[in-house]
Amino acid sequence: MSAQLHLIKLCVGAEGPDELVQWQRRFGDGHAIHVTRMWPKREEELLAGGSIFWVFKGVMLARQRIVRLDEHHRDDGIRRCALILDRDIVPVTAVPRRPFQGWRYLPAQDAPADMPRGREGGTALPPQMAAALAEMGLV
Repeated sequence: MSAQLHLIKLCVGAEGPDELVQWQRRFGDGHAIHVTRMWPKREEELLAGGSIFWVFKGVMLARQRIVRLDEHHRDDGIRRCALILDRDIVPVTAVPRRPFQGWRYLPAQDAPADMPRGREGGTALPPQMAAALAEMGLV
């Protein structure tokens, strides 16, 4: 069996995990979908329990489990990858991240821990504050 692997992606247009939840409501009761231009070459490792970790305004704050990868074609006929995601958005320990394009692989040993139980339902810190606290090692 392959080792677990994750993806990391900037969440452009959403201020934080709460806005991502609101935006993904458009999918109704089904899985959330994120379409990306490139197909991951390490698909087997991603599907062994991997997640997509979302970065909001320079801070990694949440993750969603990757359920499967589907082929997706737009009107231009170019093959794309639809990441089919679990609807549960899990808050993670804040980790600052520099901007990047597309997505990147994130080895399991480098992934931030889920927020401790009981804290995940609380009000999320603003991304700038979470980044400052993370840089000081306080979250």
